[in-house]
Amino acid sequence: MKKSILVLFILASLSGFSQDSEYKVSSYFTEGTKAPNTHYIGEAWLNGIIHDDAELGYNITKATFKANSTLDWHKHGSAQVLIIVDGEAYYQERGKEPVILKTGEVIKCEKDIEHWHSSTKDSDVTYLALYGGGQPTTWTEVLTQEYYDEIAKKLKSN
Repeated sequence: MKKSILVLFILASLSGFSQDSEYKVSSYFTEGTKAPNTHYIGEAWLNGIIHDDAELGYNITKATFKANSTLDWHKHGSAQVLIIVDGEAYYQERGKEPVILKTGEVIKCEKDIEHWHSSTKDSDVTYLALYGGGQPTTWTEVLTQEYYDEIAKKLKSN
């Protein structure tokens, strides 16, 4: 019993040397919050890892989309970089052919280029989105389930 009390006393004393709680630490592993179905079809979670940081001038958001989920057509007031960290995604810029992005791949969409991205029909996707903090996303057109299904069919046959 005395040894147990001594061990507890030592552990309590060492806790004073633990990490300083004044640091702002976030986790990439946090799923985030379920996004409201405003500009997408399906299920999505967003984790704002770095958001509205004036000193850095950019945001990093981790997004997870369940299979068969997609964002609407949109554009950003700065370039956007997508880093696919798990799963597979569809990506398309207006006037170009859609592609499948896989784990480990990185794509850059230039400022003011209309585009959409999503999970694939059969795979969830998790990606990191890096983009400027200035202007909010401009949503331009609803991406219909029918269009998404056509793209899925087209890319599956390739």
